[in-house]
Amino acid sequence: MTAAPTTARYALISVAAALATIALKGGAYLLTGSIGLLSDALESLVNLAAALVALLALWVAARPADAEHTYGHTKAEYFSSGFEGVLIFLAAASIMYTALRRLLHPQAIEAPGIGLAISAAATAINFGTARVLFAAGRRNDSITLEADAQHLMTDVWTSVGVIVGVGAAVLTGWHRLDAIVAIAVALNVLRTGGKLLWRSMLGLLDTALPDDMVGTIRAILDAHSAEGVRYHALRTRQAGARRFIAFHILVPGGWTVQRGHDLLEAIEEQIRAAVPNSTIDTHLEPIEDPVSWEDTRLERPPQGSTEPV
Repeated sequence: MTAAPTTARYALISVAAALATIALKGGAYLLTGSIGLLSDALESLVNLAAALVALLALWVAARPADAEHTYGHTKAEYFSSGFEGVLIFLAAASIMYTALRRLLHPQAIEAPGIGLAISAAATAINFGTARVLFAAGRRNDSITLEADAQHLMTDVWTSVGVIVGVGAAVLTGWHRLDAIVAIAVALNVLRTGGKLLWRSMLGLLDTALPDDMVGTIRAILDAHSAEGVRYHALRTRQAGARRFIAFHILVPGGWTVQRGHDLLEAIEEQIRAAVPNSTIDTHLEPIEDPVSWEDTRLERPPQGSTEPV
């Protein structure tokens, strides 16, 4: 077996952090009986499941292209973030159900001081892990690590809210406040899950690169217009950390094949430098040939067709 890819090693950090926080938050709930702390512990179980799926997805995504997957395996990262979104919805439903029961039947919180201290320690672990994953995700263009980091940061703010809510319930003696905080936690968790599912869906639908990246690509292509060069059929998509870019370059028909080839090599090199992790497909056409202008769409109409392009 090959060594773990760098991104997968970061996922191992997330797994370790999830195990530690489950133990801490679960212990805090057992000591206090707080439904707010229980909701926090349940979300940490989601963190563990998500981290394990992320680890598997990153292993798959790091595999090189093969005969059956000629564009690589990078889309596996979207399955990870989508699965995490589903788990978040399940956790939110569980938290909401338990909180509503406690809202109808409130009970006093026991040993709040030590319970909140333990929860605060677990929150600090999540915060540190999230910062590490954010940095690694941006450095490696990994949606899986970024999604995991976003989830952990949501967990951090959730935990802060739980600590404040439980503390307020103890100080005021209004024990239903504990359940109300748990319901607020569930709603926040649902919002995070929805965002992850939406982002994963966009990735699986071959969404184009962000506008700023497309603008950079167009600026590079436009820079060659003084040479009588034009372009069209620019298409982009992203699959995990890998970016795919395709376009047609139209040059004067009197150019030699070598000159056209050299131009494409230069353009591709410029784009790869400006947009890292890019796979670029180009097509060279004579600018004077009317047929060169008939393939601007994804599906080219048949020869002789009167269908507008």
